Amino acid sequence: MSILDRLAAPFSASRALSRGMSLLESGNAKAAFPLLAKAAQAGLKDAEYRVGRCYLEANGVPPSRPNGLRWMERAANHGHVEAQVLMATVCLHGLGEGYASGEQAKVSLFSIGEQAGADFVAAAKWARRSAEGGSADGQAILAFILSNGPEELRNVEEADRWYKQSAAGNCAQGQLGHALALARGGSTDPEIQSQVTHYLRLAADAGLPAALYLYAMLSERGVGVPEDRALATEFYRQAAMKGHQNAQARWGFALLKGLGVPQNALEGESWLRRAALGGDREAAAVVGDLYAEGGTLPPNYAEAATWFRRAAEAGHRAAARALGMLHLTGAGVPRDQAEAAKWLRVSAEGGDQGAHVDLANLLLRGEGNEQDSERTRVWFETAAANGDPIAAFNYAVCLAEGVGIERDDSKAVEWFRKAAETVANAQYWLGRLLIEGRGAPQNLEEGRAWMMRAASTGMTDALVLYGDLLLTGRGGPKDHMEALEAFQKAADQGHAGAMFAVGAMNGGGHEVPTDRPTAQKWFRAAAERGHPHAQMMLGRYLSRNLAGELDIAQARVWFERAVSQGLEEAKADLAALPVEAST
Repeated sequence: MSILDRLAAPFSASRALSRGMSLLESGNAKAAFPLLAKAAQAGLKDAEYRVGRCYLEANGVPPSRPNGLRWMERAANHGHVEAQVLMATVCLHGLGEGYASGEQAKVSLFSIGEQAGADFVAAAKWARRSAEGGSADGQAILAFILSNGPEELRNVEEADRWYKQSAAGNCAQGQLGHALALARGGSTDPEIQSQVTHYLRLAADAGLPAALYLYAMLSERGVGVPEDRALATEFYRQAAMKGHQNAQARWGFALLKGLGVPQNALEGESWLRRAALGGDREAAAVVGDLYAEGGTLPPNYAEAATWFRRAAEAGHRAAARALGMLHLTGAGVPRDQAEAAKWLRVSAEGGDQGAHVDLANLLLRGEGNEQDSERTRVWFETAAANGDPIAAFNYAVCLAEGVGIERDDSKAVEWFRKAAETVANAQYWLGRLLIEGRGAPQNLEEGRAWMMRAASTGMTDALVLYGDLLLTGRGGPKDHMEALEAFQKAADQGHAGAMFAVGAMNGGGHEVPTDRPTAQKWFRAAAERGHPHAQMMLGRYLSRNLAGELDIAQARVWFERAVSQGLEEAKADLAALPVEAST
């Protein structure tokens, strides 16, 4: 600036602006501000804009949001495009008293949904003026409002045109919006898909968190771009650092599993927790799984329940089911059947088929309410009619047990038969109904055939019933050796009745070798699980030394337990014990 300009600055608004800008650029904001203020008072829009920025950014003058916005609005009204853009951004983000720096006006458009107090009408007014004035930033803001604002302001076709124009002006927000607009129709045209990835990558390279996240997803899955796990993870990291919640979850998961980055479970969990606390339900569910599964430390079900609840309340159906199961078993939370039903209901209504089954099983045990029964039956009936064999089985159970519908054994047999080709539980139920003659004429042969198929899958109850059919010869020839094998498999799975049967068959009187020590071992195992007949038989073995062990005192204990469960037959055994055994 010439000596003449410096001398004339106090007398000329334009020269005051020029001198003030020179001082501002050299870092002397304190000296610049009075000159800029003089030019602003004279109505120069560039000066009004700069004075507004100085107040908002506390640059050369104490911060004052009201003064900053007042001068910014004056500049905007006088046609200053950058001021119009900033006013649109301030109105849109509803920054309120938290606004302290012009840099904050650069918050991504695509996080507006998380802001409070947005004034879309005022923002649209300023955005349109700046857009029509040629601002690519203003065009992006206007397009966003037209595509994502209140219904009365929406015009998607116009929004797409402004996004395209903004993208052509090299605005990152416009490039992201244009990419999303092109992708909206789901076109399979390679040229369209190429443009989507092109503009999305430009926006990602500009550092927009949403663009980084979306391009990372494409790279992770190899959609429209080469599959690149390392690049995807790096972009997730960059977006996570910028506060993108979904990216924080993906970055945390990548660290947890070592996907495209060296594994770091501790840091991964930290990022997942951060995302979960920020509202990412998937992250909350993963953290819940981490605590439920345990690792170097035992599972912490109470902590798991906290995170599952956070995810479930946000609509995560698997977390809702997990929370329901914790309440069902009392792991980490109070055992509460009603609370379990509540969360299983939430999960089932969200489409989790496993929760449908869990809720149905709960209902069969007498928990839940009438609405649950009706709703569950409708779910299963609808899915069954659409050919789902699991649903057909569950609908048949509802019919057989009268859950949410009047009991109808004949219809139950029909639906069990539809599911039986692929569902082992349906094979068991169908076999049982045919053997009992429920819902269809008794057919021991067919019932036994279905029970054999169910037993071949290792299903415990089917093994027990099939063993009994083999033992008694109902529905086919007797085969005591095969019956013993079936009972043994069920006993190994903890079935007390099967344990008693193995004991009885080894005790003699059947077409298998007698082995009384083995018989006593299995009688004891069943007795300890509360089987009254096993308690009586163990008492007999101990009181009569049938397997090489005589223990009258223990025999008395087992006889008394059998009698306490109502087994009248054991009273005679108890009375027959020597009197001195009680002293």
